[in-house]
Amino acid sequence: MQRITLVDDDRNILTSVSMVLEAEGFEVRTFSDGAAALPALSEGDTDLAVLDIKMPRMDGMELLRRLRQKNDLPVIFLTSKDEEIDEVLGLRMGADDYVRKPFSQRLLLERIRAVLRRRAARAEPESEEEADTTMQRGKLMMNSLRHTVTWDGNPISLTVTEFLILEALAQRPGFVKNRDQLMDAAYDDQVYVDDRTIDSHIKRVRKKFKKVDDSFASIETLYGVGYRYTEV
Repeated sequence: MQRITLVDDDRNILTSVSMVLEAEGFEVRTFSDGAAALPALSEGDTDLAVLDIKMPRMDGMELLRRLRQKNDLPVIFLTSKDEEIDEVLGLRMGADDYVRKPFSQRLLLERIRAVLRRRAARAEPESEEEADTTMQRGKLMMNSLRHTVTWDGNPISLTVTEFLILEALAQRPGFVKNRDQLMDAAYDDQVYVDDRTIDSHIKRVRKKFKKVDDSFASIETLYGVGYRYTEV
């Protein structure tokens, strides 16, 4: 049974969404603010978190920031109509999707399932019939089923979105991918992001690789065009 953690200061949302998810077979855990949820989410036994952005004590942005220091847990934001800037910032920080309030509970359920499918597709064990899903590009090794990434033997923890962007670049070294192509590779058709979001994801990916290799320079920026992976 997959566990979903809901964090929202609106008790009506916690109750109604919990009932829908539990009826669909999910185990649900609820919290009314980010500070209360952080210890539980840090334990690593949650499959996906749904976070409200505006909350007392610790808002969704700060909660996501702290989570990303420890893990790549899939996160969906709940936002209000006037929080467009926060939506963009949240996606740049590594959120996987967002749903605007007031929302259809069925829509939220489908978004949750979509993100979980993306994660599961990269964690299923390989069968004997499956072709080798490991891609090597110089020091980079990626396994799309296991969602693993290493650089010169050192593991790199990427979010689902970061993984998909890097995978799209590394599949064809030397070829330029513009931002629209990277958005298509990383996001569902119903998720709209701007160019700056892709730039922020690339910046985060570079930062993670530089932690294990300060000379990492395999993702090149072609200003006004896009990005290119260079095999080292």
